[in-house]
Amino acid sequence: MRLMRLFAVALAASWCFMAPVVAKDGSPIYTYETQFHPKLAKNGMVVSRDKYASEAGLEILKEGGNAVDAAVATLFSLAVTLPQAGNIGGGGFMMIYLKDQDKTIALDYREIAPKAAFRDMYLNKDGSVDNNRVRFTLKGSGVPGTVMGLTEALSKYGTLPLKQVMAPAIRLAEQGFPMTWSLNETLKEYKDRLQADPAAKKYFYKADGSVYAPGEIFRQPVLAKTLKTIAEKGADGFYKGWVADALVKTMEEGGGLITHEDLNTYKTFTRKPIIGTYRGYKIATMPPPSSGGVNLIEMLNVLENWPMKSYGLNSAAYIHRLVETMKYAYADRSKFLGDPAFYDVPVKELTSKKYAKSIYNLIDPNKATPSSKIGPAKKLPYESHETTQTSVMDKYGNMVSNTYTLNYSYGNGHAVMGAGFLLNNEMDDFSAKPGVPNGFGLLGGQANSVEAGKRPLSSMTPTFIFKPNGEPYIATGSPGGSTIITTVLQVVLNTIDFGYNPAAAVSVPRVHHQWYPDRIYMEPGLSVDTRRILVGMGHHVKINSEDSWDQVLGEAQTLMRGPNHIIMGAADPRRPGAYAAGF
Repeated sequence: MRLMRLFAVALAASWCFMAPVVAKDGSPIYTYETQFHPKLAKNGMVVSRDKYASEAGLEILKEGGNAVDAAVATLFSLAVTLPQAGNIGGGGFMMIYLKDQDKTIALDYREIAPKAAFRDMYLNKDGSVDNNRVRFTLKGSGVPGTVMGLTEALSKYGTLPLKQVMAPAIRLAEQGFPMTWSLNETLKEYKDRLQADPAAKKYFYKADGSVYAPGEIFRQPVLAKTLKTIAEKGADGFYKGWVADALVKTMEEGGGLITHEDLNTYKTFTRKPIIGTYRGYKIATMPPPSSGGVNLIEMLNVLENWPMKSYGLNSAAYIHRLVETMKYAYADRSKFLGDPAFYDVPVKELTSKKYAKSIYNLIDPNKATPSSKIGPAKKLPYESHETTQTSVMDKYGNMVSNTYTLNYSYGNGHAVMGAGFLLNNEMDDFSAKPGVPNGFGLLGGQANSVEAGKRPLSSMTPTFIFKPNGEPYIATGSPGGSTIITTVLQVVLNTIDFGYNPAAAVSVPRVHHQWYPDRIYMEPGLSVDTRRILVGMGHHVKINSEDSWDQVLGEAQTLMRGPNHIIMGAADPRRPGAYAAGF
């Protein structure tokens, strides 16, 4: 939280004045690459939250790997250099585009609820939700999917052997890397929670309990051993053998639910992507159990009815239409979206142009509609918060957009003793009780209730944009919990409606509304006059800058294929350490 406040202040200065990033006393608080101009490359590019991880992916591209090879190398490296979000103990979604086949694949390696999970497992005797149990104990961990997802993606769509692709991650863990300022800051911020767990304390702190200083070499030999086992045995090196034994032992000793049977039966799903259009561009994005793809297409379909460019980016008229549309999409999310293996999700109806037109007709262009008067559609038309994003393009025209997570920063704060990695608290993404907000304030219903073997609903929205002629154009996505979907939405609008390059598209201030609470979240840098106009239209938004929401919204790592097959990329400047690497 403290880290985000520092960067909210820094970004406000950058957006308004392009000023140096300084503290109140005038001293620099961090030197980082803002990348307001996009990086350019001919042969391939990787953009992720961490420089070491991006360079690991670049190393694999230079060794002849394709976009999938580079993505897998980057993602395993993030488990070493960005443990607050990069992981082998969590799960996520990967969108893959194969140019030679003109084929888009949606790979679901989301966590699943253990077989011992049941609907009311997080309720107290009085019926209230025990948030501590679901968020900060081992009972909050779903069965991890990352290792299965990455190894499967590589074996099916990559070109290099697993040992070669994982070599950079193993090197970073075994030989270490200079502690980054951002990792140092988060380890200090979450020190109490992490040091309450003996394994996490041992892995991330010095013997005396102090934090490694920026620049000091940080080694993780226990994690290196785990990564070497995976490199040697593939997914079996995680879901079976000594790593699985260590994970299950941690669960048994700490009251968790994951068993050997849960690990042995975990599997990924290759799903049909959600496909939509916006002003002639094709949008390919993630289907359920992600809510992101459905909500993204639903919102784009509504917004297509207005000449958004003519209002001016982030004008009051523009933001009004944006947030009114967001309200309806998030209301629908609360009722209709969940794991399609357990609930018949009405994807076709929610993403239809006809349904979008009905929402458009409900929106008053001059006045806000209170969230209390908006609900999920009563009848649909019939028609026959810590996460990290990585985007990759290669010289062959292939693309990868991957979003994966532990859920909260550092997951539930518990690590596997003897294996070196943290566990997720993804069970909080279920609706522990219909109508009660989760950790990101999102409401949910029966479609996303807790059930054994079920995948919790997610907001992760890895996305591709294709030009009207069908050529691959943009790969993007974002972390940010409930703000992921609206972050990706605004990147799509910035690139298509306003023609922005990746650096400009990700750098301008963003807004967010999620139906409940009934409030516009606004990043620093937006006009006070615009805020006042929005208040006059009936929106709930704080006007005074000192009272404004002081966090950043999302972190869209974005790549674009430009003229003459030049790849343009930019790391979102909202969080420290993000980096685009290409050649």
